[in-house]
Amino acid sequence: MAGNTQEEYKKVISYCRALFLKKNKDYGTAWRILRLPSITDQIYIKAQRIRSIQEKGMQMVNEDVDLEFVAMINYAIMALIQIQLVDDNEMNLEFEKLTTMYDQEVSITYDLLMAKNHDYGEAWREMRVSSITDIILMKIFRTKQIEDNRGITLASEGVDANYRDMLNYSVFALIRCGFLEKIK
Repeated sequence: MAGNTQEEYKKVISYCRALFLKKNKDYGTAWRILRLPSITDQIYIKAQRIRSIQEKGMQMVNEDVDLEFVAMINYAIMALIQIQLVDDNEMNLEFEKLTTMYDQEVSITYDLLMAKNHDYGEAWREMRVSSITDIILMKIFRTKQIEDNRGITLASEGVDANYRDMLNYSVFALIRCGFLEKIK
């Protein structure tokens, strides 16, 4: 399955960013109250719902599963912003500052994706969406363990690397699910 990863990635992120900024208009930055483990748990809830529906082959709540991947992308970006603001107790971020921070985190994560995509040869395009979901869940459990260890690791990257991987795998899942066709 051929595709233009750069273009597809940017389209997915554009959708996520627009939704994130609209919700910011509705709710402000109320999510700033969340500690990182709470954001990790929010991502877990979304990933677990996806896995549950994948395993059962049906859903009872009529909410688009693709939007759970969108939510995981935005929660991962929230977490990355929270990491930057760990010593900043300001609850309300100005819209311009928030937008800049969102874009910076996307840019860093995109660069990581492109480097890994080069090395792995776009192997994700051959993966099952269910496997991508499992990998996201694994990254969540790794993050929880690092959080439980108060951020101390012996041989592993920190939580930020795991959030970036969750974000990128969520983008992959949306591309593999045909999400771009749905949002045209």
